[in-house]
Amino acid sequence: MANDHGTFKYKRNQRLIAMTQILMQAPNQLINFARFTQEFGCAKASVSEDIEMIKEVMLARQTGVVETFTGKSGGVIFRPALSEKAVQDLQTLIQDKMLEGKRILPGNYIYVNDLLQDPYILKSIAQLIAFKYDSKKIDAVVTIEAKGIGLAAMVASFLNVPYVVARRESSKIEGSTISINYISGSHQVVQKMELSKQSLQAHSKVLLVDDFLRNGGTMAGLLSLMEEFNSKAVGICVFAENKAQGRVALPNYQALFETSLAYNNEVGHYQLETQIGNFFQSAKADG
Repeated sequence: MANDHGTFKYKRNQRLIAMTQILMQAPNQLINFARFTQEFGCAKASVSEDIEMIKEVMLARQTGVVETFTGKSGGVIFRPALSEKAVQDLQTLIQDKMLEGKRILPGNYIYVNDLLQDPYILKSIAQLIAFKYDSKKIDAVVTIEAKGIGLAAMVASFLNVPYVVARRESSKIEGSTISINYISGSHQVVQKMELSKQSLQAHSKVLLVDDFLRNGGTMAGLLSLMEEFNSKAVGICVFAENKAQGRVALPNYQALFETSLAYNNEVGHYQLETQIGNFFQSAKADG
């Protein structure tokens, strides 16, 4: 039978490789069985058998969940995950990197930008977050400019939903906007954030994502902004947090890592300590 790749005739092992590649390149997207039958020139029964084999391998390797749907418009969805060993290796890698370089900045801010600029770390963290919140049926991932944009975009990619960025300053290219004032926890000053009315549909279920959580003022501002759009934040997730005194109370937030500053009398200055956050602790409870 003819296929999209000319006269090339796929052997079954080749077809399995190609189908796996298609699924991995389209996380959380429903792929109709008809695409596979047409592209590989095989019967639907053969496709179903191949999908079952792929599902078994993904399950055994803990690298994702393959879900099938029956009916005329039936198909398959792949939800990528990380194995327990991959998660443990990632935790160790990040905790080790937290000890490298100058991470304590003036004002006791913690520098983590370089970690989320690492392609492997960024992709792995985003994959963990997406898998964790996939069951929430999220419509959009929301963040505020600028450091959390990369993480939010990657999480949205794995969830197959749009990502939305709230701005701190007005932009003519945004069109009509909704803005709110909030108290920045770090500086205790009134600041503004705004979002284009076209960026987010009313009554959306959103996941709030950012790189770092300190006092919580910015995240509280995002929650208020979502209320202005009649939308609900079904989750709050940050890469790392530093539990500062006077933290704004946030509902059901999760952090992958928790940082703290401990004074070392021997060297005469503060040192950074990092441990896994409540994101992983709740994951154990869920399991």
